[in-house]
Amino acid sequence: MNRGRYLLKNMSLFTISNIASKLLVFLLVPFYTNILTESDYGIADVMQATLLLLVPLLSMNAGEAALRFGIEESEKRGSILKSGLRHVCRSVIVVYIIDALLILTVVPAAQKSFFILFALLYTCSALYEFMLLYTQGCEKVNIMITGSISCTAVTIAANLLLLIVFRLGLFGYIFSQMAAFLISGLIMFGLIHGAELLRAREDMSLRQEMTSYGRGMLLYSTASWVNNALDRYFILFMLGTAQNGLYGAAYKIPAILMVFQRIFAQSFQMSATKSYKEEDSSRFFGELYELYNAVMLTGCAALLLILRPLAAFMFRKGFFEAWVLVPPLLISVIFGALEGYLGSICLAYKDGKSMGIATGSGALVNIILNYAGIRLFGAMGAAYATMISYFTMFALAYVLTGRHVKIEVNIKRDAFGYALIVAAGFITMIPGLSSDISSGIAGMGWTYAADAVILLIFIIIYRDQVKLMAGRLKGRSQIADDKR
Repeated sequence: MNRGRYLLKNMSLFTISNIASKLLVFLLVPFYTNILTESDYGIADVMQATLLLLVPLLSMNAGEAALRFGIEESEKRGSILKSGLRHVCRSVIVVYIIDALLILTVVPAAQKSFFILFALLYTCSALYEFMLLYTQGCEKVNIMITGSISCTAVTIAANLLLLIVFRLGLFGYIFSQMAAFLISGLIMFGLIHGAELLRAREDMSLRQEMTSYGRGMLLYSTASWVNNALDRYFILFMLGTAQNGLYGAAYKIPAILMVFQRIFAQSFQMSATKSYKEEDSSRFFGELYELYNAVMLTGCAALLLILRPLAAFMFRKGFFEAWVLVPPLLISVIFGALEGYLGSICLAYKDGKSMGIATGSGALVNIILNYAGIRLFGAMGAAYATMISYFTMFALAYVLTGRHVKIEVNIKRDAFGYALIVAAGFITMIPGLSSDISSGIAGMGWTYAADAVILLIFIIIYRDQVKLMAGRLKGRSQIADDKR
């Protein structure tokens, strides 16, 4: 199977998984914002953000190592499973020890239950995340999809039971996640016949190589977490749980764009590992980059156009005011997606150091700007700090990826596109930023018109890239000249 068809095949499978799961979760947002308070939502959001840090950090990126080596070392997948699960189990033990020490020493009595729940949630989440990446690395995408969809199904069923029938509130929300992660992780383990695979003799040389690879990615994964989640902690400690709840709700709309980003990223990571040694890989990566950039910019512009009615549908009660935070977070997704694309290329070359430099620099910018921005502008300052830090990461990643692959782009056109999408974000926010309610409402009409014009411009300036790469991915043989 040629690399274009391989990418399309995986994208179609990941689309089924992500659309089915993310769409249902998306439709549950009005339910959550109606049942939970802003404070409850803020606490749950911080727990989820903490998992994003601790799972890769404490497990030494066992899942990422299983994904990377599972594709190339197909005959040693039993050894890969055993090595990865060993790291996961060790990380669980570390969490329980730290959790117990905190509960016995510094945690107030009223908060001890949250720490106990977090340790249990970590156990379930670490297993689930590892199995997702392991099955992806083994190219058993159908099993990965089964795990993802079952996780969504259990989440929805448990939420309906625990939040509506038993009215457990925040505790019910967390128990639902625990059940979904654990059951789905065990389902994937059973479908791959994990018990049989664990009987395989462990390859110590491969185990050391996986550990070295995971250790080399620690800066990358930790800095990525800083850029993804640190703004929630700044808001939590500087503005309180209620504002953090609003900020967490605001992220739900960028999550729509992240569905496509995740579909593409999962598929491309497998393709990059398979094709990075081919002679014309630079051309393939460059053309695919242009398509990805075009789709992300156009998709962001489309979401900005429908942002306010979409927020009115999703956000209930006091959550509606969170819509004004969305534009800079949406734009952050674009730069984060492009940085992730470039990161997949570096990781295919086993170069975690370059991406660590890029994400580490972005994290430093994030920390400085979050503190200053929140003091001056509240939660809005955190949103813009996130956007700027992601752009920093993207710019550095583009330069550092050049060590391996030269990706040629039309810099002037793309720079114009980025300036235009930032302008669109600011225009969309104007009614929400206005202190005069009447002028804010009056301004809605022209902002919709402006956003529509900007969307049309993106469609026009990137139409050739979409047509070209769509043809290549379908296996057409025509050779297109660069019209840059």
